[in-house]
Amino acid sequence: MVAIIHGTLVHTPIKGELAILRNCLLITNDQGNITLLKQDVAMETVPSILQQAGLPSGDTKVRYLSDYQFLMPGLVDTHIHAPQYPFTGTSTDLPLTEWLNKYTFPSEQKFQDTDWAKKVYGTLVRRLLRNGTTTAVYFASIHLEATQILADTTVGYGQRALVGLVSMDRNAPDDYVDTTATAISKAERFIQYCQHQATSLLTPVVTPRFIPTCTLALLEQLGGLARRYNVPVQSHISESLGEVAFVHQLHPDFESDATLFDACGLLTDRSIMAHGVHLTDTDVHLMAARGSGVAVCPLSNAYFANGVFPFQQHAALKTGLGTDVAGGYSPSMLTSIRQTVVSSSFGHDHPVVDWKTALYMATLGGAELVGLKDVIGSFAQGKQLDALVIDLTTEDSPLDLLLDTESMDLLVEKFVNLGDDRCIVDVLVAGNYVTPQ
Repeated sequence: MVAIIHGTLVHTPIKGELAILRNCLLITNDQGNITLLKQDVAMETVPSILQQAGLPSGDTKVRYLSDYQFLMPGLVDTHIHAPQYPFTGTSTDLPLTEWLNKYTFPSEQKFQDTDWAKKVYGTLVRRLLRNGTTTAVYFASIHLEATQILADTTVGYGQRALVGLVSMDRNAPDDYVDTTATAISKAERFIQYCQHQATSLLTPVVTPRFIPTCTLALLEQLGGLARRYNVPVQSHISESLGEVAFVHQLHPDFESDATLFDACGLLTDRSIMAHGVHLTDTDVHLMAARGSGVAVCPLSNAYFANGVFPFQQHAALKTGLGTDVAGGYSPSMLTSIRQTVVSSSFGHDHPVVDWKTALYMATLGGAELVGLKDVIGSFAQGKQLDALVIDLTTEDSPLDLLLDTESMDLLVEKFVNLGDDRCIVDVLVAGNYVTPQ
């Protein structure tokens, strides 16, 4: 399908800077790659340009954006737990370990029921797309069939997804844990399942839950899988003070989570490590040298991490944003953007991260973290079109425009701070409209 859009495009090709492309004509090919991106195109000249491009205007549907509409890159959620979605918005009253045992493990264990998996995952993927999440990095559960259902669901709805079957072989309930051999077998079979799918939108991810639930043998073998199949890695790293202390108790020969992951071959340029609030300077140097990055989850960090991600001290790292459902109560990346700005001001007389920088991390920064910077996250010729059509004047819009004239940068800022799914009128992934109905 060829997508053709004319109007205002906004994106953050440089961290902290909003670029506004006015009267822009964007055209994709059938594969969703942008083949034409031209500014200052008068609307009346569009038919002749299409004809020159071999796209007769009579056979081509052009999406013309109004003055209060704009196109922006799709949002990239770099850390979300799909089987925790049923209790999202509740159960944030306990420290991390107690929270896992009381709420999380029981919720995830239910996904041995494939009918439940189909119901929950279909609902979740539709909700994320409706909220503008065009790419998501999912933790699933330890269940192979349910995780395959999650992968199939993302493909069916046209969402770009990185999906990981969770691996763990200790410190978990008896009915929700695998042996080392079983965990490795499931992880490998899931990788093979995904790599045999006829789509470039789905990527399998090696997913040790976190160090406390994985033996050294499991971590080492998962590192081997990541190398053998050349796939990304995701886990949690230096998340809370309690987790850091527990890892030191389990592995006194290693200085930190980062050094242990590195020793097991799990710290690579394709590693997406969640939280990282308590990384040391040595850890940051090691991760930067390996090309690894952090999925910053501001909501769940506030509840469970005993701190705020220190953007200034960890500036050498690639960073994206995550909702961390259900440790984060909202499945909307707009909430993560706002909370990032707010939490970054703690201990400072101003936000360390402004809204433009947070928007960058939710789009191009997230794309870089998940290895897709050259594919999505901004508008450029040759890139895939993952985008949102924003309309600030929908009938039930959550924001009011009272001034006679407002500049486009202020309109974008209003959307970032006040908008929600009611302003997202269309969603595109790889040039295809995938807006849930």
